[in-house]
Amino acid sequence: MIQQFFTELTKQRWDDHRYYHHSRINQSLHLISAISFLFAYAFLFIDPAYSGLLAWLVSMTTRQSGHFFFEPLGYDEANQASNEYKEEIKVGYNLKRKAVLILIWALSPLFLYFNPTLFGLCEAFNNAQEFIHRTGQIWLYIGIGGLIFRTIHLFFIKDVLSGLVWMTKIMTDPFHDIKLYYKSPIALLRGELIEVRNFTGINH
Repeated sequence: MIQQFFTELTKQRWDDHRYYHHSRINQSLHLISAISFLFAYAFLFIDPAYSGLLAWLVSMTTRQSGHFFFEPLGYDEANQASNEYKEEIKVGYNLKRKAVLILIWALSPLFLYFNPTLFGLCEAFNNAQEFIHRTGQIWLYIGIGGLIFRTIHLFFIKDVLSGLVWMTKIMTDPFHDIKLYYKSPIALLRGELIEVRNFTGINH
């Protein structure tokens, strides 16, 4: 069982890299995201609200902008796979699911502003500082909720192992991304916009 878990983890990580991280800009943004996520992890033990603010304003913004604006969305010659195929088989959040999650994140401060007590779940904020702090808490809950929701969803559409592996992958991605992409900024400065790859995939 343990061996199967790590085999699936290796597969999910490899598929994520080979399908969704061709752009050196995207990889470099993931490096920035990974480092800031480590700081966000540390703030969980200091003030979780700051973890939410840092994770969404820096970590998620850099990470997702890399996918939305810099990652090639055309036919993947290296893997011989269409973008439609990759979006269909994506284990985690594909671009459509990410757009929904980002919309929830973006609208949540507005919801808090017009409903300061969140239906009586907390005390109303009294100033801008408290509003920002409360927003950070909400963003942290959205992040955790998004992780748990997709994990449980995978239990039903795939299997429990896939869900647990994906959750583990997401939580450890910052460490793995630093190991994987620490050379990407140097490659980018040398003018390499797309990582040179020589592996082949299956026709899709």
